[in-house]
Order: sequence, then structure tokens, then C-alpha cells
Amino acid sequence: MGRIIAIANQKGGVGKTTTTVNLSACLAEEGKVVLIVDLDPQGNTTSGFGIDKTKQDKTVYELLLNESDIFECKKRVKDCELEIIPASVDLAGAEIELIGVHKREYLLKEKLKEIKEFYDYIIIDCPPSLNMLTINALCAADTVLVPIQCEFYALEGLTQLINTVNLVKKRLNPNLDIEGILFTMYDSRTNLSVQVVGEVTKYMKHKIFKTIIPRNVRLGEAPSYGLPIIKYDDKSKGAKCYRELAKEVIERRLNEK
Repeated sequence: MGRIIAIANQKGGVGKTTTTVNLSACLAEEGKVVLIVDLDPQGNTTSGFGIDKTKQDKTVYELLLNESDIFECKKRVKDCELEIIPASVDLAGAEIELIGVHKREYLLKEKLKEIKEFYDYIIIDCPPSLNMLTINALCAADTVLVPIQCEFYALEGLTQLINTVNLVKKRLNPNLDIEGILFTMYDSRTNLSVQVVGEVTKYMKHKIFKTIIPRNVRLGEAPSYGLPIIKYDDKSKGAKCYRELAKEVIERRLNEK
């Protein structure tokens, strides 16, 4: 049975999409069967794989509104051994359109239930806010991977997210757990980055990934070419780190069995 991982943080600009794109590509490179669900109305994960989000007529929006089935919405990613359910700007209106829908928190969970067994990993890119789309992701997920930027307000954002996860676990998804905390945009030359890592590790010691994602120019360039880092610059520091993260995710799962 597949593992569903939601990549979530209520703060924007912390590396959620970068992590979704590159972790997924690296898991696929390791031979895992991977599906991505782009649940962010900005659709940056979709365009991060070179897919034109303005030209998709079967997206996660149609899926949630029951206008298409999940098999119609899945799309093969060119040059990567994985699939994606793309997003479009229409997704921004889903929140209003789902008002009054029975058990709307579980819509995505019910859809993914049909195909979960066919994948090793289903990775969900969440929007940078606590809305109905994020709640759907947390209800569908087995675990939450939390990227946090090494900056001053990191701990505050992390505390908010942990509270949200605990609330969802208590009321909607009792099986939800934290996959791990991932430090992103790390710069070893600054005292702040070092301090943030030390502070968060003190409180969340057993949930921290060993892999730390550094600030990396090539990692920032890759999305504009519609490629994950391992396809854009195979030898870059960013590619090395996301490969290490993928191996760590796989190893954690093996250790649970």
C-alpha cells in the first residue's frame, strides 16, 4: 500500500514546491512508483515539470468537484518516471464551490483511495495557508513533511503547523503523523541559519531529517526550465541533497516495517 505524504507549511516561500518537485523526482529515480498531487492554486509544481497549467482541462479542480475521475486527471511527466495530477487557477475557487458539500474534508482522501495501492508514494503539494485544500491534504495523508526556511520566524510557523496537525489528528485523521522537519535555504555562513537549526532540533529532535537543503543557485534556476534539479544539473549540490533526502525518506519507511 502506498504512503501519502503532504508537504505543508502555513508560511509561504519555505521550499514546499521545490521539495515536492525534487523529492518526487529523486524517489522515482530510486525506482519508486510516484504520483504528485498539485493542490496549490498557483500551480508551481505543475509548471515545475514543464507542464503548461493554463492548458489543462482535467486537473485536481475537476477531480474534487467530481467532474472528472482520477484516471482522467493523471498525467505522465515527460523525462521523469512519475505522474502528476496538475493544478490550474480554477482551484482558487474550489473553497467556495465546496461549501455545503457533505464531508468535504475527505474529498481528496476518497479519490486517492481508488489508486493508493498502485503507488509507493503519493506526494501532495499544499497551498501556503490553512484552508479547505490543506485540510483535504491532511485528511488524505499518512504523514506530513514540513519544510522550514532557516530564518527568524521559522519556529513560530512550525509551532502553528504542529498545532494544526494535532487538531486534524484529533478530529479528522487519527492516523496522521509527522514525516519529518526539513531545513531549507540553509546558509552555513550565517549565524542565523545555525541558530535556527539548533533551536528547532532542541524541540523536535526525533523528527528532524539529517539532510539539510542549502541555498543553491542551480536549485533556484531549475523551475524556469521546467525541470527537477536532477535533470537540470545532475552534479549540483541541490541534486546531491535531494537524492540524500529521498534515500532518507525510503529508509525511514523501511525502519517502520
